[in-house]
Amino acid sequence: MMISAYNRRMHLDFRISAQPLRPSLLALLLIAISAAGVAQTSGKAASSSGVAEAERATHLAESGHCLEALPLLRKSIRQTANRDLKKRIGLDGVHCAMTHASPYDSLDFLTMLSRDFPHDPEVLYAASHAYSDLSMRSSQDLAHEAPFSFQVHQLNAEALEVQSRWDEAAVEYRKILEINPMLPGIHARLGRALLSKPQPSSTEVEQARKNFEEELEIDPRNPAAEYVLGQLAADANDSSTAIRHFSRATKLDTSFSEAYLGLGTSLNSAKRFSEAIPALESYEKLAPDSPTGHYQLALAYAGAGRRDDANREAALQRQTAEALEAVKRKAAIAQEKQQPPASQTPEQK
Repeated sequence: MMISAYNRRMHLDFRISAQPLRPSLLALLLIAISAAGVAQTSGKAASSSGVAEAERATHLAESGHCLEALPLLRKSIRQTANRDLKKRIGLDGVHCAMTHASPYDSLDFLTMLSRDFPHDPEVLYAASHAYSDLSMRSSQDLAHEAPFSFQVHQLNAEALEVQSRWDEAAVEYRKILEINPMLPGIHARLGRALLSKPQPSSTEVEQARKNFEEELEIDPRNPAAEYVLGQLAADANDSSTAIRHFSRATKLDTSFSEAYLGLGTSLNSAKRFSEAIPALESYEKLAPDSPTGHYQLALAYAGAGRRDDANREAALQRQTAEALEAVKRKAAIAQEKQQPPASQTPEQK
């Protein structure tokens, strides 16, 4: 850049004066060219040195010298421009950090890999294992450092929920409420555990309803609790209560699509078709491929006397239902292809 600017200036001097270069100017030009050459050579040398250091770091890591390699890997991944080498450095860094008693050092490498290689399957695979291991380690640290804390019970409850062990999860949530009955979110989680059972009893449904009401006493701005109470009221054919809870949920979270659907459906059930239309139109914008949304909006339009709009929504309901069914068929076929033939022996599988 400096040479180009200098040459443009020299060209202007030639055009104005049409005089030969003076010795001093010629010397300056030679000095500039020489300096550029030295800088280029130095840059190549630095680049070569950086690549050599990065390759040395990966060699150390891949030969089992992780403690020595980690500082070099951290430095090299920030300086390396070669993508293949950067990926190799990052994966080596994650491996070394996770296997040599410094797992949280892997986070820097994972951050850079996720940023620069967001769709790379090898990176995603390594990240899934690393984050899983970090999660396990953190949970073990929590149990060791604070074995009687409510967080331990909450972690246990969440793990039990993943396994669909709803009764045991509910026990853990009740233990948390014994420790701190005013803790936000726990009444709602207990209610969710009770309702998630395959066939909750009427007693459990009533217990869940009470827990969601208690959740709103602690946190009156909880749209999920409002929504569940609305759904419970709708299931009990209590349209007015359902409408009240669904309406609150949509006001607390304007992107809560299912709350709009619940509100519109409940208003349809109450024959309040004109009031149902805005809620169902909002739902349709958030979930345009939902056959249920188009069906309910068609009912609302028909009830409000808007026949053409009702016919349009009915047609959209058929189209989206057919598209959804096609997706389900493709998914079923793909799943069948992944399963081994029934005639194969366990050894063949």
